[in-house]
Amino acid sequence: MHRLARQCQCTRSVHDNAYFLRRNLHNGRTLVQELNARQFIANVTRPDELEKHLKKPQTIYSGIDPTAKSLHAGHLIPLLCLLHFQLRGNNVIALIGGATGLVGDPSGRTAERELSEKTQIELNTLKLIEAIQRFFSRAATYAKNKLSTQESTLLEVQVLNNLTWLKDINLLDFLRTTGIHFRVNNMLARDSVKMRMSTQQGISFTEFTYQLLQGYDFYELYKTRGCTIQLGGSDQWGNILSGIELISKVELGAMSGESTMKEKGFALTTPLLTSSTGEKFGKSAGNAVWLDENLTSYLDFYQFFMRTADADVEKYLKMFTLLPVEEISSVIQDHQTHPEYRIAQKLLATEATLMVHGEEGLNAARIATEVLFSTKYPTLKADQIIQSLAGDPRLVFCSEEEIFGTSLPNLVANHKLAPSRSAARQLVQAGGLYLNNVAQRDPRFLLTRDVLVDGRVAIVRAGKDQHLVLALR
Repeated sequence: MHRLARQCQCTRSVHDNAYFLRRNLHNGRTLVQELNARQFIANVTRPDELEKHLKKPQTIYSGIDPTAKSLHAGHLIPLLCLLHFQLRGNNVIALIGGATGLVGDPSGRTAERELSEKTQIELNTLKLIEAIQRFFSRAATYAKNKLSTQESTLLEVQVLNNLTWLKDINLLDFLRTTGIHFRVNNMLARDSVKMRMSTQQGISFTEFTYQLLQGYDFYELYKTRGCTIQLGGSDQWGNILSGIELISKVELGAMSGESTMKEKGFALTTPLLTSSTGEKFGKSAGNAVWLDENLTSYLDFYQFFMRTADADVEKYLKMFTLLPVEEISSVIQDHQTHPEYRIAQKLLATEATLMVHGEEGLNAARIATEVLFSTKYPTLKADQIIQSLAGDPRLVFCSEEEIFGTSLPNLVANHKLAPSRSAARQLVQAGGLYLNNVAQRDPRFLLTRDVLVDGRVAIVRAGKDQHLVLALR
């Protein structure tokens, strides 16, 4: 019980408690062993050789096609895997597919992607470059505070765009220098292609050639940056092997796949993560959980991890935090003793939010959580509440005339917490409308300044989890 009490306290202030600082992350494990312990590895080529290869600093890259203007929670898996490489002194490249994004990756899809407009791809590329740089900057700060690592000792992550070298390639030259090294029967054998070939729609030549372009990216980075390792999701396995094949053949000057050919480069894939219920990781009620607070608020990001099922929380702690796996095992033991306290979920939400959004984001998420899910608000100030929910659609600013001159049910209907005024009145009569966690049963109830939190904010709830926060301008 003493250990449980200690863990509960750590969960409440995990980011500033000395118990969690300056850890030994890997406890003597090699990088590959550490990634395995954290369940990051789905497949890897020549693992024993990779272990030897990593005894010296190497260069690794992972690609992200600019199909959206922000990173989402699913990107955390490859990004955090790259972070582990960075923390061990390796050189990390994040490659934006400004060129391949114009073609479309068939991997993991049963239907053809709609080709994106060039202007949209260009805009998304710029946004993703900023997002990746921001992630690794905050992750470096997080690592500095958690581990025996100084930010200044980490090699800066390079963010590149494959449009730089693909935009000027001549088609005939590409076919003669690159296409000649690929055999169509091998290309047809890739899982991404076989899946599409089995559908009525089939696969276009455009998407069929995607693996050549990705293979060329690996070769380009191998040739110009000394990059020997490519990381991707498990659906990228075939595309990564195409790159290894190209590097190996060009290096040996070979034009056919001899069985004695020694491979150059390594492929490493991460699992495509799903929850215990089969839901794709990174989705919340069918919507992507973005790393941009303007698209997914600090609160919703924090709550996404708070809602993690008990069956998934140990795996997520290993993947999405830098807590040592031994410490995670201890936390899980305490959690299993008293799962109702949700110790593991609180720790996961705290660590993940701190790493992605920093101290400011974590503090805002905690205050907003207290606002929407606590039963009392004795210490909350209006400014804190407003700041914690900045940009959140649940926060609505009202004039004094509106907030004090409109009945509570009508306010609820006007701001879409209820579909109509009659529905709002029915909610009141059923005892399902709450003001500052007190049920309001008067359909004509008017707010007054003395019932507002700090004289400025009303916290309204419909049912169990639908909220509206009204603030005076």
